[in-house]
Amino acid sequence: MNTIRGSEDGTGMRVCILLSRFNEEHGILLMQGAMAELLRLGVAEDAIELVSVPGALELPTAAALRLAEAPAPHALVALGAVVRGETTHYDLVAGECARGLAELSRSTGVPVGFGVVTTENDEQALERAHPERRNKGAEAARAAVEMANLGRALRARST
Repeated sequence: MNTIRGSEDGTGMRVCILLSRFNEEHGILLMQGAMAELLRLGVAEDAIELVSVPGALELPTAAALRLAEAPAPHALVALGAVVRGETTHYDLVAGECARGLAELSRSTGVPVGFGVVTTENDEQALERAHPERRNKGAEAARAAVEMANLGRALRARST
């Protein structure tokens, strides 16, 4: 059996971080984790771009707008925190954000690392955003780089 897997080498990649400002304190921690991870993986600091949007619902639109501009990044990393409130708004925002980013990634072939945490409360969000804990921003950055490399490997194999 031949196994194909993307590497975690970000050398030469352009990566766009999309950051939701709603629940900004958690988003900033996610961004710090993503930035540190991208640099650790070899992405040059000047090849990382940050696009800031009001909330998680705007992340798919910002991603589509960014991909329409040249040069397109090799990967996107979407970051934010959606914390449950007293209404069903949480379900709508979280679901549409995830659906929109997944749909965009599938239709363009550009991987989107999904680092939008969806939690019941601020304490859970902090646990998933804090750089010294389970930082989902770092995980999303690593997944985006690996998937971009997987795409390259699959395209190279078919030529």
